[in-house]
Amino acid sequence: MLWFAALILASANFIAVLDMTIANVSVPNIAGSLGASTSQGTWVITSYAVAEAITVPLTGWLAARFGAVRVFVTAMGLFGLFSALCGLSTSLGMLVFARICQGLAGGPLMPLSQTLLLRIFPAEKAPAAIGLWSMTTLVAPVLGPILGGYLCDEYSWPWIFYINLPIALGCAFIGWRLLKRYEAPLIRNPIDRIGLLLLVIWVGALQLMLDEGKNLDWFASSQIVGLAVVAAIGFVAFLIWELHDPHPIVDLRVFRHRGFSISVLTISLAFAAFFAINVLTPLWLQSFMGYTSSLAGQATAWTGVFAVMVAPLAAGLSAKVDPRRLVFGGVVLMGLVTLWRTGATTDMDYWSISIPLMVMGLGLPFFFIPLTGLAMGSVEESEMANAAGLMNFLRTLSGAFATSLVTTVWDDDITRQHAELVGVADADHSVQSFLESSGMSPDAVLQNLDGLITGQSVMLATNQIFWLVGIAFLVAASVIWLAPKPTRKVDPAAAGGH
Repeated sequence: MLWFAALILASANFIAVLDMTIANVSVPNIAGSLGASTSQGTWVITSYAVAEAITVPLTGWLAARFGAVRVFVTAMGLFGLFSALCGLSTSLGMLVFARICQGLAGGPLMPLSQTLLLRIFPAEKAPAAIGLWSMTTLVAPVLGPILGGYLCDEYSWPWIFYINLPIALGCAFIGWRLLKRYEAPLIRNPIDRIGLLLLVIWVGALQLMLDEGKNLDWFASSQIVGLAVVAAIGFVAFLIWELHDPHPIVDLRVFRHRGFSISVLTISLAFAAFFAINVLTPLWLQSFMGYTSSLAGQATAWTGVFAVMVAPLAAGLSAKVDPRRLVFGGVVLMGLVTLWRTGATTDMDYWSISIPLMVMGLGLPFFFIPLTGLAMGSVEESEMANAAGLMNFLRTLSGAFATSLVTTVWDDDITRQHAELVGVADADHSVQSFLESSGMSPDAVLQNLDGLITGQSVMLATNQIFWLVGIAFLVAASVIWLAPKPTRKVDPAAAGGH
């Protein structure tokens, strides 16, 4: 029964994280079906991300005021109903509204699934619980685009939302029956309205800036500059207010625990690097290596497959070994694999691309599972829901920041590399002469030469990103040693409640 409850909680976390990426490859289908442009269609992704980013850090307050189990079950049921509304949408405006509501409901599912797992599992099985939760968090973003592409190709875009309904309603019903006895006493603190308003303002502005920055040419756009100013001023005001309010909507005092602060910093840095690679690889494969979305998905899915295979080992070791050693080893391995990938070429076959991704999967559980345990073991039991909310919020935000940064830098570097190669490629005109002698027209010759130069420009830019991300992994691995040696394991008693 314990593992059945764990499966329900893990499933809830899985679909909440899955919906962050499942619509990514479906935007053209959705936009075309609803009579909108592709750029307008990206609001389907942005609206969910903004709404979710706002409610994730509120989880601790919601759990304390209404009860972690009640909030989880209610959010789960609403997530399913709003998913159905997304699928039934007949206009872009209706779909964006439904996605906002879906994101608001989905936000608390990630941290509450984590804290409730720790609450129901005995102390000696806590690492296994963290391992289960960690795997759903890491595998879901990889599977999202694959599943989204398949459902769009084989059925129609509403099915990427309809699949949530039976899972969500089933999890809500069964979850309440299994978990209601674990509910903790409530703390009815007054609502920090100003803190809530400031949180909505700065998080909303920052997420919009990250999502729309690339499309609007970043700070060349007055809209992006305005959002940056609002986000900065809002964040400072929020920080000052929350640190002085007696009943803050987000209790930032949890960062006084050095183990938690350093763990969250390490998670944010390493997850940003992982997410950057995760976004870049399928983009590169589909745009320039001739891969279909399904084949690109299969290649990148090897990371998740191998991560799931070694997760039980990572969970078992994290109960016996200093977690800092496991984290360091896991993140260093991911960094070395990324540096290994800097030798990529345009004529690589499927397995030359997939094998490094398999090895990357071996390091993933050793990074995420012990690090999550270290973070949660560094705070007081009454702070766990708040700590989980903040950790998930900063991890999600780091992923959004990495996505915006890596796609912008990649595009800019492709342009720069192309300009440099044009000046040096085929300086003696031997390739041009060869193509002309084969009977090609002058236009076809120039087109072929440009295609060759573009392919090499992309490869050079991609390898440059791999190199930078590999270094970022090694820096993240080093940061973990700033955390103190853990003095206790996670105690599941009332994790995230009172």
